[in-house]
Amino acid sequence: MKTAPEFPGGWKPNAASTVALFEQLRLRIIHLVDSGALPAGTRLPAVRALAERLDVAPHTVARAYKELETAGIVATRGRNGTVVCARDERLSGLSAAAAAYAEAAKSQGATFAEAVKLLAAAYDAG
Repeated sequence: MKTAPEFPGGWKPNAASTVALFEQLRLRIIHLVDSGALPAGTRLPAVRALAERLDVAPHTVARAYKELETAGIVATRGRNGTVVCARDERLSGLSAAAAAYAEAAKSQGATFAEAVKLLAAAYDAG
């Protein structure tokens, strides 16, 4: 398992931003994962260690990690810590969400085109 000694590098959340600190961290990790800077299997720093490096409260890091785990981007593996998931692992959760959305759209009588239009609008808004 690889560790991420360069993470977070010189990056720190902007305390003056209107975006919550945990959200800034969550978005930063997503960006690094998507860009390949944090490849699958990379172990992220422990919550307390990262909180200290970023000069934020531990619950800020814990919340970011929890939301990333819920999204399937990272996984917490006990003593092995929090690691970046492989893209296939990440998309498996998305597949279940897509199936639920498709079922809901069909049950409400939406056409495929309407469902895609609504999904695109939600994706762009997020």
